[in-house]
Amino acid sequence: MAIYSINDLSLMSQELKQIRVKIFDKLSGIVDPEINTSITELELIDEVDIKDTNVKVDLHLTSPFCPAVFGFKICQDIHDDLLSIDGIDDVKINVSNHFMSEQINNQVNNSPNPHKKATKTEDDSSKSSEE
Repeated sequence: MAIYSINDLSLMSQELKQIRVKIFDKLSGIVDPEINTSITELELIDEVDIKDTNVKVDLHLTSPFCPAVFGFKICQDIHDDLLSIDGIDDVKINVSNHFMSEQINNQVNNSPNPHKKATKTEDDSSKSSEE
């Protein structure tokens, strides 16, 4: 069961409640690719921490030696899917109890936001490098 913590708020705003529901909906749609079962049904989510526009997700995988490619896929899906929610600007993943936890966390947490449009400066620099 996922545990949600909300920092610095005694009463949850309606907007925050909506974001929380959207987070749960996104997490429910992510499946373990090896067994084709939702990660929420498998109870892999340990905690979801929401602070302002930042979300941190703590989770564990089905086993400490779950194939790393599947662990990475699950974590990357969480990262990318939660970043698609309006009102969330940053997502950090903390997978634990896996032999490649550190590598998975580093790779996923340093990946770009796939939903963020490149700024004009980024567009210009990529064009000049192509020439």
